[in-house]
Amino acid sequence: MSTQSAKNEVKNNKYSFDVEVSKVLELMINSLYTNKDVVIRELISNASDACDKLRYLAVQNNDILSENEELEIVIKADKEAKIVEIFDNGIGMSKQDLIDNLGCIARSGTENFLKGLSGDSKKDSQLIGQFGVGFYSAFMISKKIDVISRRYDASKAYIWSCDGKNDFEVSEFDGDFA
Repeated sequence: MSTQSAKNEVKNNKYSFDVEVSKVLELMINSLYTNKDVVIRELISNASDACDKLRYLAVQNNDILSENEELEIVIKADKEAKIVEIFDNGIGMSKQDLIDNLGCIARSGTENFLKGLSGDSKKDSQLIGQFGVGFYSAFMISKKIDVISRRYDASKAYIWSCDGKNDFEVSEFDGDFA
């Protein structure tokens, strides 16, 4: 099974998930996640990882972070609009990073993830976080996910959008980027 981004079909700014990836996504959305609290935990964990990656680079290169710059994660919720936003000022992703990392579920572990599923949702929930699938738990509580990201060393930001079906879109983001 291939999980390389080269397998994604490109139509304008629209990309198709591999067939196997679509099956994993559907399985995760409909049966793997039983506790909705896992969603926020997974997204905060991803934001923390992004901060850790930038912190690691900054240890090697003092020019990356200013002396007083704090890495942070901010969570905002708009109950009326039913929107949860999680911001971090970590390493960020380029357009290609978004395609490669969010466009290939469990990039190196999809096959192992599928083999590890037992059908027992309680046992299977222990697999969350082990194969790079935690981010996709957000589809359990959301009809659409937008990830807006700018790599720490780039000037352009990009938006990755997906409704949890067979494809996703990546395009340049020209809005306010906090």
